[in-house]
Amino acid sequence: MVRGSVQGVGFRYFIQRKARQLGLHGWVRNNDDGTVELLAEGSRSDLEQLMMAAEEGPRMARVQRVEVQWSGATGGLDEFDLTG
Repeated sequence: MVRGSVQGVGFRYFIQRKARQLGLHGWVRNNDDGTVELLAEGSRSDLEQLMMAAEEGPRMARVQRVEVQWSGATGGLDEFDLTG
């Protein structure tokens, strides 16, 4: 979950591009409360790179906080895409 000024600034596309570069599977979406939520599967090192990218965000974003929950992969996710 990403909090801050992260909607309307290309944040989802930024995350999608980075996740695809890393070969991750999952999704990213805007939530009604102004947050951006994402779910990703891949290697721990690639997921950590995605987390660092989310903490920085695109130029116009102002990320206040990234909340991360680690769990085991289920293998049921497709190519990283936008939802919602």
